[in-house]
Amino acid sequence: MSLPSLTAIPDSLAEPVRCAQARLMEALNAQPERLQYFSAWPPARRSDLSRVIAASEFVAEQIQRDPALMLDLADEGLFERSLPAGTIHQQLTDCLAGCSDENQLGQRLRRFRLRHQVRIIWRDLTRQADLLETCRDLTELADACIDEAYQWLYKDQCRQSGVPTGHRTGEPQHMVILGMGKLGAGELNLSSDIDLIFAYPEGGETVGARRALDNQQFFIRLGQRLIKALDTITVDGFVFRVDMRLRPYGSSGALALSFSAMEQYYQDQGRDWERYAMIKARVVGGDQQAGAQLLSMLRPFVYRRYLDFSAIEALRNMKQLIQQEVRRRGMDDNIKLGAGGIREVEFIAQAYQLIHGGRELSLQQRPLLVILSVLKDLGYLPAEAAEEMREAYCFLRYVEHALQAIGDRQTQKLPDSELDRERVAFMMGFDSWTAFLSRLTHWRTRINWHFQQVIADPDEGADSQSEIGQEWLPLWEGSLEDAAAIQQLKEAGLSSPESAWSRLCALRSSSQVRTMQRMGRERLDAFMPRLLTQIVSHDEPDQALDRVLPLIEAVARRSAYLVLLTENPGALERLLQLCSASVWIAEQITRFPALLDELLNEGRLYRPPQKPELVAELRERMARIPEDDLEQQMEMLRHFKRAHGLRVAASEIAGTLALMKVSDYLTWMAEAILDQVLELAWRQMVQRHGRPQRADGSPCDPDFVIVGYGKVGGIELGHGSDLDLVFIHDGDPLAETDGGKPIDGAQFYTRLGQRIIHFLTTSTTAGTLYEVDMRLRPSGAAGLLVSTIKAFEQYQQNEAWTWEHQALVRARVLAGCPVVTARFEAVRAAVLSRRRDEVTLRREVGEMRMKMRENLGTKATSGGSSPIAFEAGRAFDLKQDAGGIVDIEFMVQYAVLVWSWQHPDLLRFTDNIRILEELERAGLISSPDVHLLQEAYKAYRAAAHRQALQKQAGVVDGSLFHDERHGVMRIWKSLALDPLAAQQYESNS
Repeated sequence: MSLPSLTAIPDSLAEPVRCAQARLMEALNAQPERLQYFSAWPPARRSDLSRVIAASEFVAEQIQRDPALMLDLADEGLFERSLPAGTIHQQLTDCLAGCSDENQLGQRLRRFRLRHQVRIIWRDLTRQADLLETCRDLTELADACIDEAYQWLYKDQCRQSGVPTGHRTGEPQHMVILGMGKLGAGELNLSSDIDLIFAYPEGGETVGARRALDNQQFFIRLGQRLIKALDTITVDGFVFRVDMRLRPYGSSGALALSFSAMEQYYQDQGRDWERYAMIKARVVGGDQQAGAQLLSMLRPFVYRRYLDFSAIEALRNMKQLIQQEVRRRGMDDNIKLGAGGIREVEFIAQAYQLIHGGRELSLQQRPLLVILSVLKDLGYLPAEAAEEMREAYCFLRYVEHALQAIGDRQTQKLPDSELDRERVAFMMGFDSWTAFLSRLTHWRTRINWHFQQVIADPDEGADSQSEIGQEWLPLWEGSLEDAAAIQQLKEAGLSSPESAWSRLCALRSSSQVRTMQRMGRERLDAFMPRLLTQIVSHDEPDQALDRVLPLIEAVARRSAYLVLLTENPGALERLLQLCSASVWIAEQITRFPALLDELLNEGRLYRPPQKPELVAELRERMARIPEDDLEQQMEMLRHFKRAHGLRVAASEIAGTLALMKVSDYLTWMAEAILDQVLELAWRQMVQRHGRPQRADGSPCDPDFVIVGYGKVGGIELGHGSDLDLVFIHDGDPLAETDGGKPIDGAQFYTRLGQRIIHFLTTSTTAGTLYEVDMRLRPSGAAGLLVSTIKAFEQYQQNEAWTWEHQALVRARVLAGCPVVTARFEAVRAAVLSRRRDEVTLRREVGEMRMKMRENLGTKATSGGSSPIAFEAGRAFDLKQDAGGIVDIEFMVQYAVLVWSWQHPDLLRFTDNIRILEELERAGLISSPDVHLLQEAYKAYRAAAHRQALQKQAGVVDGSLFHDERHGVMRIWKSLALDPLAAQQYESNS
């Protein structure tokens, strides 16, 4: 939201301004030198002064009492410029230097706060600072006051009681001060209190004093002194009001607890509202390093590792309490706590954080505006809703600052007095209170509408049996006779009601269900009627039931997933649609129920991101995992693959992603994963052995590439495809690495390759990443796992078979070093563009194709040149039979090998579709034939994808693709790759 506009000072505020200016001039007349300086102020600053004293009684009083405060700020240019980060903290450090006692500490802190409060209000009211700057400066001011006061008091306490020392480590202990709420989020308002929690690393006692003191007693006393230094009101005012009620056990709990006691409390007794509060926790003072350790310990309490729909009921209760409080206390005039207030926006954002933050690491942030943006980017909030809430929230925060700027009071209530109402309307850029109130009402209405939608009860307002599913409850609970249950299923439209009833009874009596705890069973009993209600309205209810029940049994003991589907009827509907359309999807979700999270967001489910977003998402997710946590890294890679695999399959089924885009997406995903796997494996190897060396003695970085062949090289991956890979490096194989456990370069890169394969193929609870085939490397299974680029070149030039050069047509670098990539591309181009004897090449390609048909094709075409039966009941192998995918691939590869020496553009691409376009452009194959081959190729691959989604082999009825197969074989004949087959095909026709 833009800053509230500046308007002319209304007549109703002219008298207060005149009086304040008169008192200021009276104070300045007693100080001639300062009066002279003030008289020289530029008109713009004088105008700003009038605005500020018109709006803020607090600032007017301070500058009348002490004009030097205002003049010094102006002299230093602090009214007209922003302060770089860290400036306030450094200023306070300088201010407290030489502070002699606690009274002086308190006095200096209060005067320092007052000076900056005037500066911040001035810049806010004159629109020289936006909302973000105002909140940032206020937060930095609080951080500085807390930390500097703590550091001074800690030293003083140590002089009195000795240095607190850990009994386990023997190291001196410092306190960790956690800031909660708006302080923790960096969103402090003009007159906010600060919510703090005190902790210390471990128990022990003080050292160096005549009488040792227990660490807890030391830090409790220190905490009490810190609160007094900040909170006590003196003649100089206060620094910040301190609220300690968010600590463990609340007001009755100890003021400071050890890390282990904190962890134990939240693990055993932590409540959902405390999880909610802990989202904002930030270390604001004391030992930052230890504080980071504490927050890391507490993160599992705040953010569950997986999707946390079990928090729904607690959040709904919190929401109801908020609504009840608003109604009971009549807070219509409170812009924070009332309906449509600031608290409701915060609740919306933090509810999503609690539910999804364990999986979506980008939600583990504190600032509310950042979270709204992330929720929009992730698709949890529609862009319009996120933008509306952002606008509304900023408006309310500006109003909050306006209310508090008047008298530096902690208030969010709209004023009663006409004068203060005029001030608020003026500060917000409105000509009247009525106009301001109209806009405020608009935004609060919109916020409250969004608030009502969040975690709304799916049954709220429903009165139809079909929605709630109560008619299915007796059947599920087993209170019906078998015949009655079967009859109900039959009447509902199931074609095999007996089988369906048997499946339901088997689920109900399964060990998974019988041993469920009470809460889980209640969730299952609430869910099953809903499930049956949706199933019987489905086009194929029998199939939907058969495919979904294994999932229900699999997740029965993890009932949070049942809550997810109960709370999100749309997700349940999408689950049934996808499972009915694809047995592969049904099995994936059953094996990996965490994928249910993907069903929550329909927009994101059916609109996968482009490659840059895909790469950036994986990098961000991996960056948030500690480098030494290999298990979590491997789990993250696997979940990423499965989640995006589900999204692309869903998009393919829904028709929102064309075939070519499906393969693009699956290939991009593989490239992003390989890039991360290489980075992980390289880092591990370097940590253990140091860096390998180049021939000139310089360190490699990493001088290694992963080359993809086959489908991944040709950008044609399908669901469940494996990866044909070759590893190449350009290090010195004889030179040793430079680490503590040196090995030669050949060993290093071999082990690096082994680590990559291990990361890809190891089975974890989240499954494997990919099956890997390395047989296309030089010399196949008998060759080295990793080749140098020089050895690879020599092999391809001197030893490789024709079929290996055919494979090289579809080879490209998927991940690794750009320099080695360029060298590989040069080798590939040199090998493929070599001039070949056409007769020999035609014979070798034709013979290889005949062998493949004999070994891999169906009986109807396995004879290589036997007639093709295009009849119903005859099987057609989409890939291997004559006229199928491999014939098209072989023709493309033959064309590249025979003509690229004259037409180097044939080497630009590795995918068949674009190579065919180049063949057309060069006039080597006619446009109609190119179009026929492209369309046939896409049709075959689309059918193969459909088969894969049903977990069926790539074999279809022989009556299908009649025209495509005829066309492919005709072109095969025209290239004379298999004359005998062509002759027999011709005579059969």
